[in-house]
Amino acid sequence: MIRSYFGIEKDPFSHDSVMLLDHQEEVCDILEVHSQQGGLCLLMGEPGTGKTVIKETIKQRASKRITVISVARTLHTYTNTIKILCQAFNINFTGTHFSCEKRLIEEAFNLKREGNKLIIIVDDAHLMEMQTLRRIRLLLEDFPKNYNLILVGQPALLHSMNLKVNDDIKSRITYSVVLKRLGPEDMKAFILKQLDLAGLGHNTFSEEAIDLIVRSADGVLRRTRNLCIGSLLEALRAQKKIIDIDLVNRVLIQPHWRNEYDFK
Repeated sequence: MIRSYFGIEKDPFSHDSVMLLDHQEEVCDILEVHSQQGGLCLLMGEPGTGKTVIKETIKQRASKRITVISVARTLHTYTNTIKILCQAFNINFTGTHFSCEKRLIEEAFNLKREGNKLIIIVDDAHLMEMQTLRRIRLLLEDFPKNYNLILVGQPALLHSMNLKVNDDIKSRITYSVVLKRLGPEDMKAFILKQLDLAGLGHNTFSEEAIDLIVRSADGVLRRTRNLCIGSLLEALRAQKKIIDIDLVNRVLIQPHWRNEYDFK
């Protein structure tokens, strides 16, 4: 509906159309380099700070010589996690976890012989049991050194790594980063870049509307995206082409945008 109303071909603020900010581009480049050297990387941040954008960019940019495996279901036992990995590799996942491990190692060596690098992304890694993560790390010790394991999660992941009992995992980390909430100028740059990608003019949002969105999103990209999309839908309902403060406020009065004290 938004595309039809505004006369554009791409959905604005879509995950399919990604343009990284400068600090995200730097993180993405570093993670891609580690795929050539082999490593264990931590990509951390609060919900909505851009982890998913970086993860999706790595997947989209992967060359034919880089195989990207992404696992999102981390609340599983080790055996089920190994089978999920087998599914991601498109190999047989029946039988015991030992037979699955054997197939995974064989596939890793097949990729190595073909000259391919391997990136394994584990999303929501802070939810994974450390014992499961430890066993995955031990499994990867038998892989050829052509892989980069990227653990994506909230900062609680690093807190777990800092426990003495997990030194064996922490000592193998080759790169880590915590994505911070964005400042006002970066937030504005994000909104304008997304408008460019969709083919919308910068004047689609008034300056006052952008300022209100930036204040309300509090440095979180996901909130910014959702607030902008909600405002575009309100513009469609109101049959307006320019989004002003009134339209943004129509979104902000929804209960999930309001503070708890507003309901008392």
